[in-house]
Amino acid sequence: MIVTVTANPSLDRTLELGAPLARGEVQRAGTVRTEPGGKGVNVARVVAAAGLSTRALLPARTGDPLRTALDELGLPYDAVPVDGEVRSNITIAESDGTTTKINAPGVALTARDRDALVELIRAHAASAQWVTLCGSLPPGVPDDWYRAIADDLVLAGCRVAVDTSGAPLRATVAGRVDLIKPNEDELAELTGADPATLREALSRNDLEPVVEAATSIADQIGGNVLATLGAAGAVLVTASGVWSATPPPIVPRSTVGAGDSSLAGFLIAQSTGASPADCLRSAVAYGAAAASLAGTQAPTPDHLDLPGVRVTELSGAARMT
Repeated sequence: MIVTVTANPSLDRTLELGAPLARGEVQRAGTVRTEPGGKGVNVARVVAAAGLSTRALLPARTGDPLRTALDELGLPYDAVPVDGEVRSNITIAESDGTTTKINAPGVALTARDRDALVELIRAHAASAQWVTLCGSLPPGVPDDWYRAIADDLVLAGCRVAVDTSGAPLRATVAGRVDLIKPNEDELAELTGADPATLREALSRNDLEPVVEAATSIADQIGGNVLATLGAAGAVLVTASGVWSATPPPIVPRSTVGAGDSSLAGFLIAQSTGASPADCLRSAVAYGAAAASLAGTQAPTPDHLDLPGVRVTELSGAARMT
C-alpha cells in the first residue's frame, strides 16, 4: 500500500493551444481537459494505473466536484469533510510544450480539520509501505505541519516521502525523512546555492553542483534524495551511491504532474524490490511519459520507454546516513 496525502487538492483544468500564448489577445483552445489533481492525487493515480495498492487522503466535503471526479476514476480515497469547495487550477499548454500554471490558494483548514486529517493518516499508515506527503499547504496550516507528521510516522516505523516546496520543504528537512523529491530550484533554496548557477551547469551536462547539493540534503535528512531536473533527467542520492539518468526522447505536451509521476515511478519500483538504479530508471521513464501526455493524465506502464532511459552510476562508495 502506498498512501498519499494531499493537503491542498484541486481540480485541474488544462487548455491546449495550437499557437504560442498571446497575452492580452483572444485565443481558442484546441482541447480542454478537467481532471482531479494535487500532487498526492497525481501520485496515487499513477500507482493505481500500475496495478499497485494505493489510497489518497485529502480534505474535501461530500458532493465536492473533486470527489465526484475521483469516484468516476475509481481511485481509492478517504476524505475529511471541510467547509468550502476544493480549488480549481488552470494550466495553459502551448504547442511547443511550454506550460503556464495558475494555482488558487485552496480551502482554509481549521484546527479541527487538521486534526481529523492527521488521524486519518495515522489510521492508514499502519498498513502502508510508504506515506507520501505531497504539495503545497492550504491557508490555515502551519509551515511545519509535514515535519510534525513525518516525526510521528518515523517513530511508528513508517517510511515517509515528501514532495513540497518553500517554507514547508525547509521545515521538512530539519529532521528524518526517507525520501524527498526536490527540483533544481528547491535544491538551491535548501542549500543556499544560486538556482541560475545550477541551471547553467545542467545546460553544460555538468551534474556536480546538483550532486553536491543533493548529497548535503541526503546527509541532513538521513535519507534519499530524488532530484528531478526536467529535460536533464534526474539524480538519485542514497546511502549506497549516486546515480544520474537522462530521459528518452519525447514530444512534450504538458509538464504538469511530470514530477509527481516521477515520484510515483520511483515508489512503484522500490515497492517491488528494484535496485536504486532501476528505481531511478522507473522515475525518469514515468516523468517523461507524463510530459508527453496532455493535461495531468496518469501514465501507465504501456506509456513507458524504460530502455530509452540512460542510467549512469556516479559514485558507488557507501555514504554515511
